[in-house]
Amino acid sequence: MSKRDYYDVLGVAKGADKKDIKKAYRSLANKYHPDKNPDNAESLEKFKEVAEAYEILSSDDKREAYDRFGHEGVNGQGGGYGGGAGAGGFSDIFGDVFGDIFGGGGGGGGQSRTRRGSDLRYTLELDLEQAVWGCDEKIRIPTLVNCKPCDGSGAKKGSKPKTCNTCGGAGQVRMSQGFFSVQQACPECHGQGQVISNPCPECHGQGRIQEYKTLNVKIPAGVDTGDRIRLSGEGEAGAHGGPAGDLFVQVSVKPHSIFERDGANLYCEVPISFTTAALGGEIDVPTLDGRVRLKVTAECQSGKLFRLRNKGVKPVRGGPQGDLICKVAVETPVNLTARQKELLTELADSMGDETDHSPKQKSWFDGVKRFFDDIKK
Repeated sequence: MSKRDYYDVLGVAKGADKKDIKKAYRSLANKYHPDKNPDNAESLEKFKEVAEAYEILSSDDKREAYDRFGHEGVNGQGGGYGGGAGAGGFSDIFGDVFGDIFGGGGGGGGQSRTRRGSDLRYTLELDLEQAVWGCDEKIRIPTLVNCKPCDGSGAKKGSKPKTCNTCGGAGQVRMSQGFFSVQQACPECHGQGQVISNPCPECHGQGRIQEYKTLNVKIPAGVDTGDRIRLSGEGEAGAHGGPAGDLFVQVSVKPHSIFERDGANLYCEVPISFTTAALGGEIDVPTLDGRVRLKVTAECQSGKLFRLRNKGVKPVRGGPQGDLICKVAVETPVNLTARQKELLTELADSMGDETDHSPKQKSWFDGVKRFFDDIKK
C-alpha cells in the first residue's frame, strides 16, 4: 500500500515553514492521540502516520531528501514506532514537540542541579517627607542563604553528592509502553541527577538555611507608592550553589496629616476666617520645605484653589517639579460674645437683601425657583 504525501497528511502546503508544520502536527496528534481514542485502531494508525510525516518534514535534511526523491529518498528514516525508538524515532519527536509541557527534551545529557534562587519582595512604608526628599533605610528580612559548612552542596563536609544510578545523572527517565514514550522526573533523585548519601547535618541536605539579614536601602527622592527598588543578588540563595535571586523593595507612602499627593502635585486644605475671606489678607501656608505667605484675595469663596508653583514633588523619573495647590475653607465664627453677635446682626441689617452680597446663594435660589416652576408646568 503506497504512502500518502506527507504534506497532505499534515494538511500543509509544500512551502510551509517549520512553525506551520509544528502547529499542524500538534493539532492532529492531539486529535488522534491514543489516550483520547482508546481501542480505536483507525485513530492509532492515523496517529502513527501524522508522527511519521512530522518526523520527516521537521528535519531539514530529511525534508530536502523527501522533496527531491519522495518516499524513496527517506526509506528507513521514518516510522520508528517500536518500544525503544532510536535516533529519529517517535520518542524523539514527542520530546521535541511536547518537551516544554512535560519538562525536558528528547535528547540525553546531564541536568545541572544548580538553580537560581527565588526573588523576594519587601514592602517598605515611608513618610511623605522621606519619599519626597529621599533617605537611607535599614531593613531586616528573612531569607535562604547558602549553608556554610557544606558550601551549598547539601553533602556533609568531606563528602560529595553522587551521580544517580537510576537516571545516570540526567534527572529524568523515559517510560515506554508499546510505541508510546514519556519522560518524567527520576523517582530516585527527584530530578536532581545526583543523590546525597551523607547529608549535611546543618541544612539536612538542602544546601540552604534560613537566616535574617539587615540591608541598607537608598531611597531616591521623589518615589511614590508602587515604585520598586531592585537589589540584585539579595534574594534567596540558589539551590545547590546556584546564583541568588533579587530583592524588590516596594514603596508604600503613609497618609499625611496635612498633604495629599497626586503625582508630582501636593494638595492641602487651608482654613481661613470669615473676615479674611471677605476683606482679603495674607495667611501662613505650610510646605514641605517651610512656611510661605499666601495672599488671599477679597471676597474669596470657600473652595477656591490657590497654586504655589514648584512647591510640590520632583518626580523620581525626571520632569518638572510639581505645585502645591491650596484649597481654602471659610470657617464660620464660633463662641461669639454678646457684642460680637450684636455686630453681626447690625452687619446683616445693613446688607438688606443678602442675595446682593451672596452670588452663590442667589444663583442657587434661582435654580430652585426654576425647578418648581417646571414641576408646575
